[in-house]
Amino acid sequence: MAERPQVSVLIPTRNRWSLVSRTALPAALGQEDVDFEIVVVDDGSTDDTWTRLQELERVEPTVRVLRHAHSQGVSAARNSGIEAARGEWVAFLDDDDVWSPRKLRAQLDAADSHGAKFAFAGAVAVDERGRVLYTYYMPKPSDLSDQLLRSAVVPAGASNVLASTSVVRELGGFDEALFHLEDWDLWLRLAALGEPAVVDEILVGVLFHSRNKHAVHDQSDELMRLIEKHASLEPPRRLTVDRLGHSRWVASQHSRAGMHGRAAWLYLRGAYEHRSAGNVLRSIDALIGKRLSTLLGKSTSATTQIADTPVAPQWLGHYAWLGGAR
Repeated sequence: MAERPQVSVLIPTRNRWSLVSRTALPAALGQEDVDFEIVVVDDGSTDDTWTRLQELERVEPTVRVLRHAHSQGVSAARNSGIEAARGEWVAFLDDDDVWSPRKLRAQLDAADSHGAKFAFAGAVAVDERGRVLYTYYMPKPSDLSDQLLRSAVVPAGASNVLASTSVVRELGGFDEALFHLEDWDLWLRLAALGEPAVVDEILVGVLFHSRNKHAVHDQSDELMRLIEKHASLEPPRRLTVDRLGHSRWVASQHSRAGMHGRAAWLYLRGAYEHRSAGNVLRSIDALIGKRLSTLLGKSTSATTQIADTPVAPQWLGHYAWLGGAR
């Protein structure tokens, strides 16, 4: 590894060695044709995750590990990684997501070709059996800044983005007061500086499981904080968020993670808050395990595109534990 690698891959984790050792770590270690380092930030694990990471660091020269003595949250963990990064670029990777081996190379080439300060690519959502659930919506680079005022449209969130290290540092990194929408907040600030480079190819896989952070928390209060934060900027940035649509997305993620009762409650709350009769039907659908929407072929989110027969990208086959990525 060079003294200054091209890319620093930043992976925050906490108490999830069984996941990160099967997903993010092999995804990062398997990158091709790029000089990289991997900075793993243990955010106060209380199990054997820290011990296992130290063992990995001793045998893998591309890996560096950092530790927070007490959990400070994912934004603080990523910021510690940004501070420690030696690469010209930083690539964010959640501890339960996966990449194509060509992910970094393709994004570096695209960013260089377009003179962009950040880049993203296509992405799919997969379950633990390797089934592709849906393909994420892909915004046009020229539309991204405006679309981000309404929704967090960068596909797959943090695990997709490659950005200039110096620019991310100048922007102050992730807002540590945010836990669920911290990536949306940073993308808004990045997009205000210029258009991204986009690789029109599926290079990222987001794993859906019961421990997804967005699947086990409500985001409504944090959404209000995000709106108020950007409205207070000078000049102000007016977010025109589809609050009903966002609440439906949060509820749908609970349902996909098997938390059908919680999803039904969130849909019903949205029905009351937004006077939405459609949410009552969504609540019933959640309680019966999404069978109605499956039969009708309907999506619950404006930021996804669901194919009749979703096709897995070939590179998912590298992750054999996904059951062959069918």
